[in-house]
Amino acid sequence: MTTSKLPRRPVLLGLTAAAAMIAAPALAAPTIGKPAPAFTAVDSTGKSRSLAEFKGKTVVLEWTNEGCPYVQKHYNAGAMQGLQKRATGDGVVWLTLISSAPGKQGYKTAAEANDWKAESGAASTAILLDPKGQVGRAYAAKTTPHMYVVNPAGTLVYMGGIDDKNSADAATLKGARNYVVAALGDMKAGRAVAQPVSAPYGCSVKY
Repeated sequence: MTTSKLPRRPVLLGLTAAAAMIAAPALAAPTIGKPAPAFTAVDSTGKSRSLAEFKGKTVVLEWTNEGCPYVQKHYNAGAMQGLQKRATGDGVVWLTLISSAPGKQGYKTAAEANDWKAESGAASTAILLDPKGQVGRAYAAKTTPHMYVVNPAGTLVYMGGIDDKNSADAATLKGARNYVVAALGDMKAGRAVAQPVSAPYGCSVKY
């Protein structure tokens, strides 16, 4: 009696697909009180930068898009630059990230990013280019601006909006509660960050 043989190719394909799913799990969402997602990215000067190189220092991550009205609210008024200068003057590492994909609003080449930094007077430690959105997705960055603060031990202690005024109107800067300023102040005073999470607002990140 002959026994028919089942085709093996679909089974092999199914096993291969299952193995791929196991090998490439979905990225875990960033969590307050847990290690901040590790990353490596090239900055606008062509230098490779990683979060690990700044261990022992407080790090602020700022997602930006020059064409976004909410970003313009903070930069055109000089508010973001002022905060960057005060923070970096206090020893904080400030990394501005551009996760816009090529052809999308806010995308910049290295040269364009350097020109924008000079023209705007931005005072961040470095501008990191993330055109494939790898760092942005690792942090689940949704808006520009979207802010994160990492403590010297590498733990994520704040994520969310830059302040409590969900508006593109520069007039709302007056009287706004800046969550990044508050988080850095709590850390400097040796306190736990009082408000570690807030709702981010702004334009969507252009992945």
